Amino acid sequence: MKIQSFLLGLCGLMLVGCQATGADTEEKSHVVTDFAEREVSFNNEPERIAVLGNGELDIVYALGKNVIGRPSSQDVPVVQEAVEAEQVGSYHEVDTERLTLAQPDVVFANDPMNQKDLSAIEGTGAEVVLTKANAIEDIKDQISLIGEVVQEEASANHLIDEVELVEAEMKNEPLHKETKALLIYGAPGSNLVALPNSLSGDILEAAGGLNIAADFDQLQDYPQYAALSPERIIQADPDIVFFMAHGDPSAIEESFVQEMAQHAGWSQLPAVKEGNMDVLPADLFGTNPGSRITEAISYMRERLEEVHSE
Repeated sequence: MKIQSFLLGLCGLMLVGCQATGADTEEKSHVVTDFAEREVSFNNEPERIAVLGNGELDIVYALGKNVIGRPSSQDVPVVQEAVEAEQVGSYHEVDTERLTLAQPDVVFANDPMNQKDLSAIEGTGAEVVLTKANAIEDIKDQISLIGEVVQEEASANHLIDEVELVEAEMKNEPLHKETKALLIYGAPGSNLVALPNSLSGDILEAAGGLNIAADFDQLQDYPQYAALSPERIIQADPDIVFFMAHGDPSAIEESFVQEMAQHAGWSQLPAVKEGNMDVLPADLFGTNPGSRITEAISYMRERLEEVHSE
């Protein structure tokens, strides 16, 4: 009887131990919901991080982490510390071979552009978290999500507070005079007009400017942009024209000016006469600036204020 009691007690202890181990494993499982409403699980905090966009790159470093994989680019990345990281492609073209070599635990990619690449990226052994940035609110949500994934929620909340502080300052101190602006985005020979529902359009609104393209028809394939309409632009008479691009924005300005010079009335616009045509910094406006969105808003406000003070 004593032996039987001992064995029963031992089995009971083993059972409790197994249950405790299972509970510990369950507690370690960390689940996040990304921008595509996908639930992504992590058993441990991801240490090897790869990103396909400069915005996510900036946010990861702003949260005190680093990456082993960064966007492929001929240009120096926004975050200098990431120069030596493996170049693993972009939203447009994922380099799965280099991702496999880098062996990331997690890859931050774009929704919806990288939906088609999910299987290929996951095939490298990494979890995929999809995000996007078509508005300032999206960037704040990106910061929150990435902070949740890398378990730096407090730092993420601090960054979000800084963004909201700048937004509040802009609202509490509106421009003294209405300033109409035109946002041109693209490449030589293919210029588009940024609409209010684009990230740059949202930055313009946050800075207190008025987008003259608010009622332009959006493009089917690029709903944040509209086709260039010289007649409507001349009629709207913007106070300032902003140029932005992934590459050299000055080339965009030259292409746009050449195109517009062919239309009567362009040279008579005050924005043209007074030289209110501004090439926006590519690291703040040619791509998602990440946590540096505060700098982008402040830069835009400064230029809008200069229009009527010159």
